[in-house]
Amino acid sequence: MKVQFISLGSGSSGNCYYLGTPNYGILIDAGISVRAIRKALREINVGMEMIHAIFITHDHADHIKGVGHLGEKLNIPVYSTQKVHEGISKNRCMHEPLGHCVRYLEKEQPFELNDFHIISFEVPHDGTDNVGYCIEIDGKVFTFATDLGEITPTVAHYLKKANYLILEANYEDEMLRMGKYPQFLKDRVASRTGHMSNTDTALFLSENYQPNWKYVWLCHLSKDNNHPELAYKTMESKLREHNIILGKELQLSPLKRTVPSELYEFE
Repeated sequence: MKVQFISLGSGSSGNCYYLGTPNYGILIDAGISVRAIRKALREINVGMEMIHAIFITHDHADHIKGVGHLGEKLNIPVYSTQKVHEGISKNRCMHEPLGHCVRYLEKEQPFELNDFHIISFEVPHDGTDNVGYCIEIDGKVFTFATDLGEITPTVAHYLKKANYLILEANYEDEMLRMGKYPQFLKDRVASRTGHMSNTDTALFLSENYQPNWKYVWLCHLSKDNNHPELAYKTMESKLREHNIILGKELQLSPLKRTVPSELYEFE
């Protein structure tokens, strides 16, 4: 079975990912406009009728802005934990509150949707509740871990079992320290319930390398406190220290913030 992955947007301006087959698929988060989602999917020959579900990681606006229209107007089921749904219902960005499309998941309770085998797991972030997703389809395992302050043993477990990792590398330490953010925001970003730095992510990948890893996509890069080339070089350097060569043992790409990535297809 051919499995497709594309990032439609990844960053504080909005996050949304598609994972599927040529016939149907799912979205992880819907933090960009419905128009942008439609356009990006149309360009890879995916119609909205092919979206069977949306899985939400947490209730921050950059992950849920488009979910009301998708759920209520297009009748696409929206899955997450009860607490995440409670947070979504209180968010001011929700001009179309979720109703009949709401579906609940329990953390670390396996769930099946067609060919998808899905487990949600807790991640440390300052939303109402926060989850990552480990999704298996046709023997290929994708783990989504975006917006987290640190990699806990639970997060590490699901990252290590994956073949394909979508993992946050939000900021570069010195850029954040010297940047224009007010101190309280710098403290929030760098906290254990904030975001992962390039160094944090590079250390995890280099110290926990798994032979089953095939591809890592760095997600949620900061506009003000990071740069794709810098994130890549940080990963490359740390991995090389452990004799892991990017492009040989492992493929890695930073995802674009406001435009879709290329379409990745795996047999």
